[in-house]
Amino acid sequence: MNAKELEMLKGYVHSLESFGSVDGPGVRYVIFLSGCAMRCQFCHNPDTWNMTDGKEYTTDQLLKTALRFKSYWGDKGGITVSGGEALMQIDFLIDLFKKAKAQGINTTLDTSGNPFTREEPFFTKFNELMEYTDLVLLDIKHINDEEHIKLTGRTNKNILDLAKYLSEIKKPVWIRHVLVPKRNDFDNYLIELDKFIKELDNVYRVEVLPYHTLGVYKWQELGIENHLEEEGIKPPSKERIDNANELLHTKSYTRYLK
Repeated sequence: MNAKELEMLKGYVHSLESFGSVDGPGVRYVIFLSGCAMRCQFCHNPDTWNMTDGKEYTTDQLLKTALRFKSYWGDKGGITVSGGEALMQIDFLIDLFKKAKAQGINTTLDTSGNPFTREEPFFTKFNELMEYTDLVLLDIKHINDEEHIKLTGRTNKNILDLAKYLSEIKKPVWIRHVLVPKRNDFDNYLIELDKFIKELDNVYRVEVLPYHTLGVYKWQELGIENHLEEEGIKPPSKERIDNANELLHTKSYTRYLK
């Protein structure tokens, strides 16, 4: 993009969190971008799906807002961009992270990987984005493609390809897996996911995130059919969470502590 196009570039932002503590290392300023093509049955933010519902910002406006909290970040904190799906606004994201890195800010991308492709023009843009990205939080919703489609409405083939590519370029990654009863909380799928993760060389952390029902009211307000609620699916038990952590060997991934 030329200078004039960058000057006019705006992103759609769903919400901002000043003191995030779970979306990357340290204290984070978390930017939730609008827009997502996936329709995850367990999504707790269905109000982020429509991109143009978000508030418009320029990258300079966002960075200025974030920098007000820089004194709280310490050595490890910084900016995390999540969603929605952040990669749907990749041009905006590149410009934001490039400016952030110019000011020495730690940058983290939280993504489902759904937009990823090795085809152009996306692939070149993605590689540029990685130049300004310190860490990727990659959500793997389901290891089985057929079940992934049922759960999210999209294939996981390009998402798993993204995981492999990030390993190829040695980009630090935290793998996150939302554990959903009757969907992906089965030992055979967890064992298969564990095997896949072990083939990657860049995984600093693996997290099991238990499904919760805190966002169910949003589905009701938006008038969207919620299959998990209709089936009476509740959050997983402590025993199943512990089981998932054991099968995924989450305690063995300790590089994020260094």
